[in-house]
Amino acid sequence: MKSKLTAVALAALVVAGTAATAIPASAATAKAEPTRCHTADLKAGFAMGDDARPEMDQTDKQTQAYIWFTNQSTRTCTLSGFAGVDMVGAQETDGTWSLARSSEKPEKMVLGQGDTTGFTINLLPVAESTPQKEKFVPAKFLVTPPNETEHFTLKWPFGGQILKQDGATHPGTYLNPVGL
Repeated sequence: MKSKLTAVALAALVVAGTAATAIPASAATAKAEPTRCHTADLKAGFAMGDDARPEMDQTDKQTQAYIWFTNQSTRTCTLSGFAGVDMVGAQETDGTWSLARSSEKPEKMVLGQGDTTGFTINLLPVAESTPQKEKFVPAKFLVTPPNETEHFTLKWPFGGQILKQDGATHPGTYLNPVGL
């Protein structure tokens, strides 16, 4: 009889313990963590303000172009990492140049509906007098959000030429992670 009472008490304790660890209904309806932004969730473009425009007419130092992503979906989503950027040249000899990444560490960016973030591209412009084979003339940028495969096609609006270093190990033209 003692063992039956012990078994009944143990069963009651297990049931009571299970009930005590049940998730309250209010917690079950809590919001899930946002998932990553997909290309279809976003709009993209070049920042065009005076302080955001690259100085393509100067040739003695690097300058930066800024590309933005805006969440146009109705949900909150995240971006983290580096966008993929392929520059397509205007000259027959330019071809396509896939930009290298900086050594900067990416941070996770949370974008609510209508929020914007972006990234910079460091550019090394060259003078018009630079030999044609040493310069890349950008025509458009193919910009793929982090962890996506579909891209945006952005027409290059700033003119100028960039020192052609598409085969360099550490080129003067490269991109930074989203959020920096």
